[in-house]
Amino acid sequence: MADAERKLNNGKSRIDFQTDPSKYRHWKLNVDGDVATLLMDVDEKGTLFEGYELKLNSYDLGVDIELADAIERLRFEHPQVKVILLRSGKPRVFCAGANIRMLAGASHADKVNFCKFTNETRNGIEDASEASGLFTICVINGTAAGGGYELALAADHIMLIDDGSSAVSLPELPLLAVLPGTGGLTRVTDKRKVRRDRADVFCTTEEGIKGKRAVDWRLVDEVVPGSKLEVAVAERAREFAAKSQRPAAGKGIVLTPLKRERSADAVEYSTISVEFERPSRLATIALRGPDAPPASAEAMVEQGAEFWPLKLARELDDAILDIRANEFDVAAIVFKSSGDPAQVLAYDQFLDANKDHWLAREIRGFWKRVLKRIDLTSRSLVALVEPGSCFAGTLADLVFASDRSYMLIGKRDGDNKPPATLALAAVNFGAYPMSNGLSRLASRFLADPADLDRANAAAGETLDAEAAERLGLVTFALDDIDWEDEIRVFLEERASFSADGLTGLEANLRFGGPETMESKIFARLTAWQNWIFQRPNAVGEEGALKRYGTGQKPAFDTRRV
Repeated sequence: MADAERKLNNGKSRIDFQTDPSKYRHWKLNVDGDVATLLMDVDEKGTLFEGYELKLNSYDLGVDIELADAIERLRFEHPQVKVILLRSGKPRVFCAGANIRMLAGASHADKVNFCKFTNETRNGIEDASEASGLFTICVINGTAAGGGYELALAADHIMLIDDGSSAVSLPELPLLAVLPGTGGLTRVTDKRKVRRDRADVFCTTEEGIKGKRAVDWRLVDEVVPGSKLEVAVAERAREFAAKSQRPAAGKGIVLTPLKRERSADAVEYSTISVEFERPSRLATIALRGPDAPPASAEAMVEQGAEFWPLKLARELDDAILDIRANEFDVAAIVFKSSGDPAQVLAYDQFLDANKDHWLAREIRGFWKRVLKRIDLTSRSLVALVEPGSCFAGTLADLVFASDRSYMLIGKRDGDNKPPATLALAAVNFGAYPMSNGLSRLASRFLADPADLDRANAAAGETLDAEAAERLGLVTFALDDIDWEDEIRVFLEERASFSADGLTGLEANLRFGGPETMESKIFARLTAWQNWIFQRPNAVGEEGALKRYGTGQKPAFDTRRV
């Protein structure tokens, strides 16, 4: 059955998103001056789950975990790199896309998380180009099919070898009765601006498009004869490197392994702790605020991965991914914090003062991507602003990312912690845009821009619960008498609702306002790709994914619904 839980390989019990180049099984990373080569050479036996092989550079989530790690390391560890060459290590094939056997046997939850993470990774490649000037050139030798072409679509420039057989294709519909799951259709029309009728031909042609037609239809940027390929690749790399704002030289930082202590119902990091209340279906993420920031940008570089904003972002990202992939019964994630809000704001001011420094820019970019990942997480998100909390500046965006937020008025009896406060900073008004291109506050106040102006005017102030509620920054401000009961009732109610219904509700409500290519990709992933992946035409016993490669044609339910 498609919804049966498949076992992880090598006796593992959890999917782990932490890796490093010494552990890669599928990618080879080589840095030569300002150009890095990422060579895709997938180990057929190196699968994340049991029951399939990764032939023809096909991939599963494990392959993409390595790719995401490599991109982050190039951003932080190699600031001098300006161009990534994305290439294949296998002859006559670039990438066959997502592994079909993996998809056919994956549970629905694993398919959803696979598609979501791979989308985020491809968005990260595009973000590296837009935000950091780290450009990607994809060099296609042989076939780039399905997810392989979708990977190429994330690049700034696509080169296709002109050998009479190399082609790009999105054959999911005619072959598998599904759709490209990592933004392929949207990037074809919105990014590469392929004409609708040509896109229709392309997406219903199994063998794909090759040669001059691929260029004419805007599916690739150039085709190059094999004899001239390496010269052309080197020339394109020089052209793109000349446009990059990344430093010509600079000392990178090492993304050292995260320190985690896991027990049955908790995970302890250095800046956060995660506690699971399994009977209540809750995960509580408690963030710990910092001491004072360093004195200079040089000291920030010296601290490296121990620099508080970066360390917190990496640990929070890991915790969110762990819950997504391994804790399916968690209904709600509750955010709490403790510390001095003034020190959180001091770090924001430090990063503002050093905004032209490459590392400060990359740290802000990392936070943008972590907050987007939280936006896209299919759990109810709840922020509790309590005495002693430090939801200020960057951390305040967690409050605005939440579906509900509660703030305690005054102090609790017998508690010597300072009353709960909330503080806004410049970062809350554009540094961390959502997938719709707006800040979380701008998305919050779509109805009346004057509300956004009032919030902006309060930036820098220490806001108590009643002031925060008046400004619309929290859902409810409650006194100590009502606090426990109100939150308990809300969380119990949340856990009683349909998980599928809540996912649909939250995905619709979180992204008001304008559409972007990115918001379209994720909306369509939720709205139809995941639905189609559950339908019998794809995953039923006579469906296309089940019968692929057997010599039997799928038997389709022909009703259009």
